[in-house]
Amino acid sequence: MKIIPLKDGNFAVTKNKEFVLLENAGADTQLTMAVQPFLVITPNDYLLLDTGLGWLQEGEPVIFKNLEKENISPLQITKVLLSHLHKDHINGLVRPKENSYELNFPNAEIYIQKREYDYVLSKAGSSSFDFEILEFIIQNAHIIWMNEDQGQLTPEISFEVTGGHSPFHQVFWIKENNETFFYGADNLPQRVYLKYHVAYKSDFDGKKAMEQRIKWEEQAKEENWKILLYHDMKVPVLDM
Repeated sequence: MKIIPLKDGNFAVTKNKEFVLLENAGADTQLTMAVQPFLVITPNDYLLLDTGLGWLQEGEPVIFKNLEKENISPLQITKVLLSHLHKDHINGLVRPKENSYELNFPNAEIYIQKREYDYVLSKAGSSSFDFEILEFIIQNAHIIWMNEDQGQLTPEISFEVTGGHSPFHQVFWIKENNETFFYGADNLPQRVYLKYHVAYKSDFDGKKAMEQRIKWEEQAKEENWKILLYHDMKVPVLDM
């Protein structure tokens, strides 16, 4: 297997959940973070783990530019696994086109946890979500609805609904030939989350997410996982 970070950039996040490139950020910011989806190439799939903000550079999605550096076309992407539906994880599925949008990965199956989607529909008006883009994705993409608490998507890919950061947040393991990539998404987005055992107030259930990190760290060391860190500005892949 091969893992390739596809970094949109480093961002500051305002209290209104707006993302601004770090070099352009003003005083009205609360958080700083990277936004970086991951491409995993297995014998059977070109797989994306979340898709970023859909950030544009010179009118083109940054994720396209990152794929091009690896000589990979967006049309080659076969699966997109979504951990949850916050806009910084799903907006990279589309790009603007006139008065609408266009799918960035039209040949891909998009895996979404159905209960997470139902929850999002109850949060109309929340600045954490881009409802217009989400609606376009649901209506136009090839959606694979996920309803189980855990399971196997392919012989290489397994998942578990963990809650924590959001009510039905899910994480993924990709395993082949004694190699394990673990994607904890926003339950384990940065290295510092392992250094300090903290229940973050920004999470739906911070205590649950903290307890999961403690368990994962121990298991990762025992099994030599490579942990994929979606929001870490310096180290995208942590080798345990």
